[in-house]
Formats: sequence, structure tokens, C-alpha cells
Amino acid sequence: MIQRIDHLGIAVRRLEDAIPVFERLLGSACQGVETVKSQKVRTAFFQVGEVSIELLEATDASSPIAKFIESRGEGLHHVAFASDGVEGELKRVAEAGARLIDETPRMGAHGKEIAFVHPKSALGVLVELCSTPRGGG
Repeated sequence: MIQRIDHLGIAVRRLEDAIPVFERLLGSACQGVETVKSQKVRTAFFQVGEVSIELLEATDASSPIAKFIESRGEGLHHVAFASDGVEGELKRVAEAGARLIDETPRMGAHGKEIAFVHPKSALGVLVELCSTPRGGG
């Protein structure tokens, strides 16, 4: 079951340039930078109430973030919804007729399970489903 908006993903060319912009804008410090090798990205997170802002920088020209920036420029990349079970949500949205990018969950930043729903199934919005690993976190 979808519980809440977890984070908004924003594609940026360089974290070193984007972090100070968001620190000034939000009035708070970046909570840290993490490399997610499997996704070919470096991420930086900011907390805004119960929702995080995730800045995403490509670490490889073949990464989805690099391709996104090449075609659309920097900006909003995805909306992530927290779920009590990504696998169950994937099954539910697929049964409802949504096109999936991921058939099974994979690991993302902060050790969360993640999976994406194709933007063509969400009026042009890339939707990420995410949860914390079993056992908490």
C-alpha cells in the first residue's frame, strides 16, 4: 500500500554546483552524499518535513540521469512513493494495466528497495516505488 511521498528526485549536472543552491533555497545543510553504483549515480539528500529532496548526478554517460539531462536538461526527474512492500505494489500496478520499468525491486540509495513505473503509465511522470529493507532502516 502506498503510504506517502518519500522523495522528489532532481537530475543535476554536478552535485558540487547544485548542493549549495539547495542549501540556500531550503535553509538547511545537505544530509550527505552517497554513490549508488548499480544506478550509476551520486545522490545528495535534503530533508523537508517528511519528504526528502534527492539530487542525482550521473557517474557514467550511459546512466539514465545522463540521458535525461542530455534530452531534457536539469530538473525534476521522478516522484517516489513509500510503500509497505514494493513487490506487492509492482504486482498491483501491473494488474491495473501500468507499464513497468522494473519487474522486480532492486536496491537504491539508503538501502531502500526501489522499482520504477514507466512515465507512459503515469501521464508523463516517472514514478518510483520505494521501501526500506525488511527488518527496518
